[in-house]
Amino acid sequence: QVNLVESGGGLVQVGGSLRLSCAASGRPFSSYAMGWFRQAPGKERECVAAINWSGSTTYHADSVKGRFTISRDNAKNTVFLQMNSLKPEDSAVYYCAAKRAYSSDYYLRDYVDWGQGTQVTVSS
Repeated sequence: QVNLVESGGGLVQVGGSLRLSCAASGRPFSSYAMGWFRQAPGKERECVAAINWSGSTTYHADSVKGRFTISRDNAKNTVFLQMNSLKPEDSAVYYCAAKRAYSSDYYLRDYVDWGQGTQVTVSS
């Protein structure tokens, strides 16, 4: 099991930026693919971005492509989500999650370890 703790959420105006961080502890971080998911009230949890174990392969949902960037620092056991040009529809609780495999994907069912989430609110 890997323990995940997100940080960096908050209230931001439309067009602003936030950088989410997810610190991992437990099993070797570099053996996990990682994902960022979000869930807005009344909506299903969706994958926003994912990254493989080395950082060489990334996925970004169409709704955030060009605005959000996922990255990781295996030396610091941390995965990041840089969010730029934020929109009100980006408001949600953001979760990081670990997949016990080297390759990443956007299927929620494949991620077994989850953080507690961090709230992102974009005001218009």
